[in-house]
Amino acid sequence: MISALRLLMVPVVAVLILSEQYLAAVVVLALAGISDWVDGVIARALDQTSRLGRLLDPAADRLFIAVVIIGLAVQQVVPWWLLVAVFARDLVVGLCVPFLVARGFPGFPVHDIGKAGTFALMYAFPVLLLTQVDQLTGHLAADIAWAFGWASALWGVYLYWCAGLAYLNQFRAIVVSDARASTHQRGPRSTPGP
Repeated sequence: MISALRLLMVPVVAVLILSEQYLAAVVVLALAGISDWVDGVIARALDQTSRLGRLLDPAADRLFIAVVIIGLAVQQVVPWWLLVAVFARDLVVGLCVPFLVARGFPGFPVHDIGKAGTFALMYAFPVLLLTQVDQLTGHLAADIAWAFGWASALWGVYLYWCAGLAYLNQFRAIVVSDARASTHQRGPRSTPGP
């Protein structure tokens, strides 16, 4: 339920960023983050996790990251290469998923390093949004927030790619295992005679 509400907040954040209502966008992002945390705590305490929740929760995180980074790039707060760095990883990993699903795997298991990368990005972008609030612009607090936001964004992209490489390594292992199983089912290849 909360994951679905978080998904509904995604277009609201997009509109707020594009209309330069940065403080309101940060408030909505903070509410989404807090609701996600509370939802997780309650679900674990009551042992009430669902398959739909496990799908919607990461989807909401990815959509928030996408909307915020696209909005920041459109508003020229961050350069486009940052957007490419984040989306290229998702594209590369995403291209592997149909192969996994066709072989009976539900997708990649979530790594802690991927969670850490997503978390770093999820707080880096709202901090960068805060630096655009008129009341903060030109103050020391904005400069500190800008440095902290960029450090978090770069750390998040690094961790995001580390998780992506771990996923690709898992994918390689599955492909190799699949190839070996396929070879064993067909039997050994006959070697050509003299």
